[in-house]
Amino acid sequence: MRKKKASEIEIAETDSMVESPLHYRQGEIEAIDAIEAALSADEFRGYLKGNVMKYLWREAHKGGSEDVRKAQWYLNRLVDLDA
Repeated sequence: MRKKKASEIEIAETDSMVESPLHYRQGEIEAIDAIEAALSADEFRGYLKGNVMKYLWREAHKGGSEDVRKAQWYLNRLVDLDA
């Protein structure tokens, strides 16, 4: 088995921080699923839009490309609501 390069490990860690960070998976349910269950459909859409805006707003000053990927994740979730 080939040893992973540091850059490959960094990419995998970054992806997990975008797709499903450990700190959002406590117990049996992810935070995003609990939030969706607690909100109306319109409120949840607003929550997703707000997160897209938040991550794009701060990307140049905080998280860089990781924040852009987080914004994309929330945008994809918003698109999926209409599918």
